[in-house]
Amino acid sequence: MRAARPPVVAVVGATATGKSALAVALAHALDGEVVNGDALQFYRGMDIGTAKVTEAEREGVPHHLLDVLDVGQEASVAAFQSAARGVFADVRSRGRTPILVGGSGLYVRAALDVLEFPPTDPEVRAAVEAELAERGEAALRAELAAVDPESAAKVADARRLVRALEVHRITGRPFSAFMPRREHEPSVAPVVQIGLSLERAVLHERIEARVERMLAAGLLDEVRALDVPGPDGLRQGPTSSRAIGYAQMLAVLDGTLTPVQAAEQTVVATRRFARRQETWFRADPRVHWVDALAPDVVAQALAVVAGS
Repeated sequence: MRAARPPVVAVVGATATGKSALAVALAHALDGEVVNGDALQFYRGMDIGTAKVTEAEREGVPHHLLDVLDVGQEASVAAFQSAARGVFADVRSRGRTPILVGGSGLYVRAALDVLEFPPTDPEVRAAVEAELAERGEAALRAELAAVDPESAAKVADARRLVRALEVHRITGRPFSAFMPRREHEPSVAPVVQIGLSLERAVLHERIEARVERMLAAGLLDEVRALDVPGPDGLRQGPTSSRAIGYAQMLAVLDGTLTPVQAAEQTVVATRRFARRQETWFRADPRVHWVDALAPDVVAQALAVVAGS
C-alpha cells in the first residue's frame, strides 16, 4: 500500500449481490471494521426486511452505524456524513481498515466525496407546503422547471419538490448544484471502491429468493411489532415507512393488499431499485467491478485494494 495508513475500502453495488459477506471477508483479510452505508439498516428493529447482518454473520468483525435510529426518526445524509467520517478517522487511527458497505448511492457519495448540504428554513418550507396545498403540484413543478430543470426532471414526489423549491428560495441556487460531483477528489482519501456485478437475470432470481426468505423469516410480524401508535411507530417514520417491503407489509396490515400481492409488489419494487443502484454506481468510473459469483471474488477484491 502506498498510504501510510490503511485506505477506506467501499463495497458497493445493487441489493442482493453479496456486499455484506464480501465486506466481512475483506475485514478479516485487511484487519478491518465494517461501516454500514445502507440508510435503512440505521433503524433498530428493521432487521429482516433490510437483510441486516446478524451477529453470527458478522463473524466477530466490528460493525458501525447499525441500529442507530428509531423507526420514527428521519435519516439524514448530513448526519451520516459526519458520523461515517468520524468512524473512518477512528478506525484508521488504530491502524485498521474501514470498509464502507452499502447500496444507498447518495449516502456512499456523502461519506466519500466532497458534498455540500443545502440549508433549511422551516418558515420557507412551510410557505412552499402551503403553496403546494393551494396551487397544486403541477404549478410548483412548473416553477421548479423554470429555475432548476435538472431537479425538476428528477424529483419523484411532493416532498422532494418542496425541498428543491425551498433550497432555491433560500440560496438562489438550484438544488441540483448541491448534488455530488464525481470529478471531485475524495475527501477521505485514499479510497478504493469495489463494485459487485451480477447478470440481471441472476440478480432478479436472487431478489425473488431473498423476498421469499424474508417473508418466511417473519417480515410481516416484524412490521406488526414496529407499527405502534404515536411518533415512535413505523407509520410515522418519514424514511422507514416508505422502505421497500415495509410499505407493502403495512398495506397487508391495513387489508389493502394480500400477502401474495405484497410479496409480488416487493419483488418488483426491489428489482427497480436494483436497476437504479446499478445505474448510479456504473456511472462512477472510480468503481472497480468484480463478478459477485466468481469463486475467487475475495481474492479479486483484495487485488484491487493492493493495486490502488
